[in-house]
Amino acid sequence: MKGKILITPRSLCHKKNDIIEMLSDYEVLMNESGRPFVENELKKLIQDVDGIIVGVDKITREILANAKKLKVITKYGVGLDNIDIEYAKKLGIKITYTPGANKESVADLVFTMILELSRQLFKMDKIVRDNRWDKVIGREVYGKVIGIIGTGNIGKSVAKRATGFDMRILGYDMFPDYEFAKEIGMEYVDLQTLLKNSDYITLHIPFTESMHHFIDREELEMIKTTAYIINTSRGELINEEALYEALKQKRLAGAALDVFEIEPPYNSKLIKLENVILSPHCGASTEDAINRMNMMAVEGLKSILEGKEPKFVYA
Repeated sequence: MKGKILITPRSLCHKKNDIIEMLSDYEVLMNESGRPFVENELKKLIQDVDGIIVGVDKITREILANAKKLKVITKYGVGLDNIDIEYAKKLGIKITYTPGANKESVADLVFTMILELSRQLFKMDKIVRDNRWDKVIGREVYGKVIGIIGTGNIGKSVAKRATGFDMRILGYDMFPDYEFAKEIGMEYVDLQTLLKNSDYITLHIPFTESMHHFIDREELEMIKTTAYIINTSRGELINEEALYEALKQKRLAGAALDVFEIEPPYNSKLIKLENVILSPHCGASTEDAINRMNMMAVEGLKSILEGKEPKFVYA
């Protein structure tokens, strides 16, 4: 055996046989718990592994201090905020990731949420199942304004879908891609303009400490009372208490969240509201995205362990 590999993402472990085949030269330890590992578990598990493919599990300084043989951390996705990158670099541990692998799946979910918020399909389904025949008055998505906060891979994929609905597309990004914007018909604006004018606001930005509660009470007050907000990025980007108040008081038409400040959000007050759609962090959970991420994650991991140059290395 060339070494020992720890794999934590549940969706990756869903393809257990495929992964074991791709890593046939390695001893593979997979997460069979059905949930992310906690710190004490990882501190024990990581002691003698050469590489780890990690999902949303937090890789803290304390965990890394126990990783005596670790050479590479491969992030199953693109958000690296759950990894202590600086300490990993200090220890000489390389970090690879899988950019773009899940962009189409997340963009699909965003538009699924936009359509559900607008037409309330779940409510219509329940009406018929309850042997009723009530009408549900929804809203059209066609021709409305969509505000995309963050125009990286996923934001761009959302923008492309919006053209099919002939939407006016507003974009906000610290590093605008004006060539793409011209090609797709997107207009870059400041954050305030985007929030005030959009019918649908969707977040696609990474989370860092400076981005905590990027959407807070002040930002929520700028949004139209008829607008919807969608978050498939990171839960910490939105102040959930402020969002709850805005939704409860109908100062916001609705919201759709695939991510939360605390996951799972078992005690969240948002669960009690009818004008919010909640999903269990499943943006990338399609067979297509899983297959792409599996290949990219394994290739990145093996490249480092076998002395080759990986395609996507962060540090």
